[in-house]
Amino acid sequence: MMTPAEIKAYLKRIGIEDIQPPTLEYLTQLHRAHVSTISWQTIDIVAGRPTPIDLRECVRLMLSNRSGYCFHLNGAFSVLLRSLGYRVFWHRAGVQPPGQEPRINSFHLGLTVSLTNEQQQEQRYIIDVGLGDMPYEPIPLQMGTYEQGPLVYQVEKSGVVEGGWRLVHAPNTSFAGVDYAPDELENLEEFKPKHEFYSRSPESPWIQLFLVRHRHATGSNELRGCIWTKRDSKGIEKTELRTKSQWLEMLGDVFQEHLVSYSQLERDELWKQVWKYHEEWKKVNMK
Repeated sequence: MMTPAEIKAYLKRIGIEDIQPPTLEYLTQLHRAHVSTISWQTIDIVAGRPTPIDLRECVRLMLSNRSGYCFHLNGAFSVLLRSLGYRVFWHRAGVQPPGQEPRINSFHLGLTVSLTNEQQQEQRYIIDVGLGDMPYEPIPLQMGTYEQGPLVYQVEKSGVVEGGWRLVHAPNTSFAGVDYAPDELENLEEFKPKHEFYSRSPESPWIQLFLVRHRHATGSNELRGCIWTKRDSKGIEKTELRTKSQWLEMLGDVFQEHLVSYSQLERDELWKQVWKYHEEWKKVNMK
């Protein structure tokens, strides 16, 4: 659990000043604020300085104006919610990239929150601030279609595990869907070997892929290497960032990623590394 001072600092980070009772309305406010303010990113992995996923370390990242990817973001957010009085549950999950098969492989940390309605009935909600191209607000854990700005999500039964559920993403987005196992985990130990693979293995998809994403009310933004992709109700717009100043400005202004823990020399080296990967990508993909 977090101290009152830590709770206040975390809420301030995401632009919320008041502490309220654990209601659906407040949960929705917290979720929206988190995904709008704190991006999903592979910056530290690409830079060769990954952060552990111990819960205290995840919270420390958020309190020091930094970020991470699913384990860090959902881990820290779950601690915040529990500290605010919510009943939060951890689940094994797996993200399905486009063109691949559904899976539950514990490469994603899933969250649900249980609330009691006015009729004293329990209602579960899918909470996820760690998917990058993620939902903007909580989604009821009941079968149906849910529109959030220009993106549409569906909740259906999982075909991977009995009793599980599947969050289907909008077409032409970064992933096809996420499958969640119904069992409730007591700790995050199962995810640590997955984090070790993601953050250090040469076979990890993130080792050479600089990727930053965040959601907002009317769409989403992504910075993949040096390509900024903007998605809203008008469609998708892509822009190539060809200078370090453009790139750093985009990171700060759009994604609130100011590289606060990096020295000027480290920022310069990171830019050179990302530009190198970008040039190699262009040779393959823009012939």
